[in-house]
Amino acid sequence: MDKKWTTKDFPVGIYQMHPDVSVNFQMNRFYNWSNDESMRKEMEAASPSINSYEDLISSFTHLGNQALSRNEKLKAALYFRGAEFFIPEGDTQKQELRSRFITLNNAYYSIADNQQYQIPYDGGYLSAYRLTPQSPKGTIVVCNGFDGYIEEFMRMLLVFRDAGYDTIAFDGPGQGTVLEECNMPMTPEWEKPVHTLLDYFKLNDVTLLGLSLGGCLALRAAAYEKRVTRVIAMDIMTDFFEALLRQIDDSIREKFRQAVLNGNRLEIDTAAHAMMKKSLVVEWGIKQGMHVTGSDSPYDFLHKILAYNTAEISPLITQDVLLLAGQDDHYVPLHQLPAQIATLTNVRSLTARMFTAKENAGNHCQLGNIGLAAEVILNWVNQMI
Repeated sequence: MDKKWTTKDFPVGIYQMHPDVSVNFQMNRFYNWSNDESMRKEMEAASPSINSYEDLISSFTHLGNQALSRNEKLKAALYFRGAEFFIPEGDTQKQELRSRFITLNNAYYSIADNQQYQIPYDGGYLSAYRLTPQSPKGTIVVCNGFDGYIEEFMRMLLVFRDAGYDTIAFDGPGQGTVLEECNMPMTPEWEKPVHTLLDYFKLNDVTLLGLSLGGCLALRAAAYEKRVTRVIAMDIMTDFFEALLRQIDDSIREKFRQAVLNGNRLEIDTAAHAMMKKSLVVEWGIKQGMHVTGSDSPYDFLHKILAYNTAEISPLITQDVLLLAGQDDHYVPLHQLPAQIATLTNVRSLTARMFTAKENAGNHCQLGNIGLAAEVILNWVNQMI
């Protein structure tokens, strides 16, 4: 696609398309990466018939096939991704839809084979893309989070490239292709895949941007890998365990937290299975978490998540840091922003930006105004290099 991508190539606004907060967020997510009004209207029309994940999978697969019959590649790709997102591990349809998403998405954005890399890592590989403009003024490395595929963010990557930056993006352990094809679970020691990637491309002096849980992972990597000279958390995530607990009922949250900390495996597994029957977002989150972390039970997943915390490593970060946060983020508690600021005691410089509902950017990862977030990021990087 012969086009110069800019921060204006994203829609502005969050839409109420479904009563379930998690499903509604995902519908807005895929609309944001399409910027296609017809896709939003189609999802709104389908929404009343979506009362379960099975309904959503069936509806989105049907809409994807319809879009493909009209040669609407990006819309079809995102519908297939939206369906695949909610399909449990082990279902053969999941891998089929994942493959269709990646193929169609890359075809729409004209991503060539020589822009894709498989970087040997720990018996498998890191899946990476490199998008390089003429005479780049710096390098931005982008890493993913808990539930994304790096291909989803291709539009943002192209915006960075067309703003003049050599842009490298990768899925690491527990993410995207590396999880699904290499069966490699996530690790909190994110400096290891970052180290491997920087060695592979022979890079120094890079900006590392982490998306969603990647905000936590990127800060961890920067603490130990000093070839990262600037680091961006989009968004902050000081304590992933706390963010997960936010999805369960207030009345049992503290008891649940103590049970995990005290190692009460049976109590946690029993309670988790009961909550999964009552809440779509809890059901999806625990199943996805077990898959991502390679865990056999809800307790094992939750116990592993305790390690995804920036409190201990934050004083080791000496670089320039940009923290982004959404005022109305339904995943990450807002108090994690001042908490993260307070622990970054040795950074070279620190900039924090809280996005608001009035900017249509107050949601997680600025869903509703991703273009504004990209503009803030580029302005900051331009000042820092």
